[in-house]
Amino acid sequence: MVLGTIADGLTRGVETTVNTVSEAFFEPVIRLGVTGLSRAGKTVFITSLVANLVQRGRMPALRAAADGRLLSAWLQPQPDDTVPRFPYEDHLARITGPEPTWPEGTTGISELRLSLRVKPDGLLGGLSGPRTIHLDIVDYPGEWLLDLALLDVDFETWSKSVLEKIANRDQAAPFRALLEQTDPTAKLDEPTAQRLAEAFTGYLTEAREAGYSDCTPGRFLLPGDLRGSPVLTFAPLPPSDAGRGTLAREFARRFDAYKREVVRPFFRDHFSRIDRQIVLVDVLGAIHAGPKAVEDLRIALSDILAAFRPGKNAFLSQIFLGKRVEKILFAATKADHLHNSQHASLTAIADALLTDARARADFAGAETRAMSIAALRSTTEDRISRDGRELDVVRGRLLDGGRHAAFYPGRLPEDPARLLTPARQGAEAWLDADYGVMTFAPEPLTLKPGDGPPHIRLDRAAEFLIGDRLR
Repeated sequence: MVLGTIADGLTRGVETTVNTVSEAFFEPVIRLGVTGLSRAGKTVFITSLVANLVQRGRMPALRAAADGRLLSAWLQPQPDDTVPRFPYEDHLARITGPEPTWPEGTTGISELRLSLRVKPDGLLGGLSGPRTIHLDIVDYPGEWLLDLALLDVDFETWSKSVLEKIANRDQAAPFRALLEQTDPTAKLDEPTAQRLAEAFTGYLTEAREAGYSDCTPGRFLLPGDLRGSPVLTFAPLPPSDAGRGTLAREFARRFDAYKREVVRPFFRDHFSRIDRQIVLVDVLGAIHAGPKAVEDLRIALSDILAAFRPGKNAFLSQIFLGKRVEKILFAATKADHLHNSQHASLTAIADALLTDARARADFAGAETRAMSIAALRSTTEDRISRDGRELDVVRGRLLDGGRHAAFYPGRLPEDPARLLTPARQGAEAWLDADYGVMTFAPEPLTLKPGDGPPHIRLDRAAEFLIGDRLR
């Protein structure tokens, strides 16, 4: 076991050295991780980012594009033959077609390579000429990233934490009812184990729909080819003195197998190779769901930051081998659901959530930033009079029914503490406001030559994430 670990570490050390030499003398590679929580829009983000790097007319904040140094961008075969390719062309066709629709969300890991022909700035550009930089975009579910926290706990500790958390959540009522009828010290009965796992998965599904972010284990929601396997057939149980062959003892064994066979390989094989990371967050959805969802999001963000601080986790310290993610962007999505007069407030709330999460995770290392964006703008802005008041609204095509409507979600507070304080105190509802949410369908697009899909601050996000590597 020890020799295997040493050999694996030496192999990865050699791979890191070879990659470093290759990047220095040949064609540099940027590996950008894209993840998100609770349907924050990863698929649309990747599709729009690639389209806007290929056609750069809407990217003025990306300096290399604005300066004319980003000469061209084209897709190439990805370097990892065992990872599914991100279906960019299919997704682009769906959002830019005559009857546009939102693409299907992420269900597993995928990858795409975009090669960029860049002329270096300054004196170096005149001496060396253009060079090629490869942008490898790795798409993976945010729930997988949250699974990192499971590596540091045993089954009993995890069960205690989960059961305390769901004690007052309506979504968990069916699972709690089934648990009350279950004896953890009874002999393992596979149908009972399956019913518990199915009920717990049902809770996770409803919790995610309700705006909660702590929906782990992540593969319960996105099982893929593991569906129905013992490694996904367990659930939290109350503490007991269970002996060999009991339900509790078997669930503990399967929990350990989940960490060993599912969580660790993802972090070892994919996560440890990421250079830059964007985490997409539906802050507006959490605000609409209420204070508990906002507090849950704040805690989830700190768990995510813990994944980028390998010194806190022995396993991650081994697989990173001194390599760190250099930049992390937390992007509050769906900024097009708000009039631009409220974008500063949305960004301030996202920044406050990140600041609290950074402090809670004792995080230091990568450069982090919060931003509000819309990877694909689906609304226009307007102002209407209602009850003697002038309201800043957005107009768009409703996903349900297709009719066009004006929407005012409520006024976000300029001081984020107005939301974060009651959330931290466990308030049941917002006392002084009601925040609405509406789902818009993408609008039909008429794109000028050289323009990618319309967006909000996608160019600024790209500049933060990769701009320094394009100079």
